[in-house]
Amino acid sequence: MKDMLRIAIDGPSGAGKSTIAKEVAKKLGIDYIDTGAMYRAVGYKMKRDGIAADDEAALRAMLDDTDIDFVRGDIILDGAVVNDVIRTSEISKMASVCSALLPVREKLVEIQRGMGSRKSVIMDGRDIATNVLKDAEYKFFLTASAAERAERRHKELCEKGETITFEAVLNDIEKRDHNDMTRKLNPLRKAEDAIEVDTTGLSIEEVVAFVLKEIR
Repeated sequence: MKDMLRIAIDGPSGAGKSTIAKEVAKKLGIDYIDTGAMYRAVGYKMKRDGIAADDEAALRAMLDDTDIDFVRGDIILDGAVVNDVIRTSEISKMASVCSALLPVREKLVEIQRGMGSRKSVIMDGRDIATNVLKDAEYKFFLTASAAERAERRHKELCEKGETITFEAVLNDIEKRDHNDMTRKLNPLRKAEDAIEVDTTGLSIEEVVAFVLKEIR
C-alpha cells in the first residue's frame, strides 16, 4: 500500500458506499470522509433556516457562514454534532436537491479536495472519482438492484422509528437515481478507470475484502 493514497467510492443511494468506506478506513487506518453527510448537513441547514433552493443570494450567504468537519466519526455542522438529525428520509430528499446546486457543490468540493491534498482519505459520494478526486489512486463504483437498496434503506429507517412503507422507500430510491444520473452538474456515472462492484447479495465483509484486495 502506498504511503499516501486517496480512495474514491461512487454509486447510487443505498449501494453500501458509506458502510464499506467506513470499514475500509478502519482496516487501513485512514480518515473516512462522508461526503453524502456533508450534503445532508447543508440540506438540513437549508430546511432549518428556511433557505429556498432558488434563492442564490441567501444560499451563498448561508454557505459563507457554514463550517463542516469530521471528528472521530461525528459530523460537525457549525460546531454541533448532527449525526442523527441529517439521517431522516426528509433530509435525504433535501440532500439530493442541494447537491444539484452549484454554490453548494463548489463549497463542499473545495473542502473535500483540501482534505484529499493533506492526507490519506477514503471518500464516498456520487462524483468523487469523476470530479472531486479525479487523480485518486483507487476508484470503485458500488451498485446493487433498486429493490435490494430499498430494502436496506427501509430496514434502516424502521430501526430508527420512522413509519414508512417499502414502496415509498423504493419510489424515493428510483427518483433519487433519476435525479442523480440526469442532473447537468457532475451527474452520477462510473469513472472509466473505476472498478465496478455489484453488492447485490454480498455481505459487508465480502465487499470490504474485495476492496482491500484491490488496494493491497
